[in-house]
Amino acid sequence: MRHAIITAGTKGLGKKVTEQFLKAGHSVTVTYRTDERKAKDLLEQYSKITDRIQLVQVDVTSQSDLQQLVNSTVSRFGRIDFLINNAGPYIFERKKLADYSDDEWNAMIRGNLDAAFYLLKQIIPIMRTQSFGRIINYGFQGAGSSSGWIYRSAFAAAKVGLVSLTKTIAFEEAENGITSNMVCPGNITGDMKEASIEQGKKMRDDKTPIGRPGTGEDIARTIGFLCEEQSDMITGTIYEVTGGLDVINRYR
Repeated sequence: MRHAIITAGTKGLGKKVTEQFLKAGHSVTVTYRTDERKAKDLLEQYSKITDRIQLVQVDVTSQSDLQQLVNSTVSRFGRIDFLINNAGPYIFERKKLADYSDDEWNAMIRGNLDAAFYLLKQIIPIMRTQSFGRIINYGFQGAGSSSGWIYRSAFAAAKVGLVSLTKTIAFEEAENGITSNMVCPGNITGDMKEASIEQGKKMRDDKTPIGRPGTGEDIARTIGFLCEEQSDMITGTIYEVTGGLDVINRYR
């Protein structure tokens, strides 16, 4: 049975990804930061297969927490086949770079870029021994071309750095059966993060060119496809799942 680490996988977009892997028959280690209730809800929802689920409380800005995450995963399941870097701090308040505090900047870089480095450093050697691995990072629409994103400077800088890291890992680890790709969600908000595509199709969104809101399942299905064994030809790519919406220029 293949095993996935999914950071922040108990709610929002991460929960739909967790469900995708469970439905595919995999086991999962899922992290949460503070919302213990949502973590317990996940276990209750899948009470018949709790032997395939491990919950670990993790702050992705903490290197020691990430070390413990990997150690506990290997100790219980013996392998790591998929790394889904779903977690990442985000500042919702719109502000210019000059208005960011040092702590805000550091949180964006540590949580969205450094965390990926520390996890990859530990997990890639494990994937090498398996001759198989799938790494998925998250970005934003336009990240692949280093687009500027007004009022999101710190987050955007971290994710653009992660683009280069994603592609570099793809080149370096291809010979070991490891792929590395990035998925860039569109404007998926509120309840739609845990919604199905069928639910999304019942709603109208005139701001999105395809006419419906994006859903968590849209992201989960994309990730599921990229993680399939036969998707090994796809590596070093940046997938935008936006429904045609120009996310980064909404405030210009």
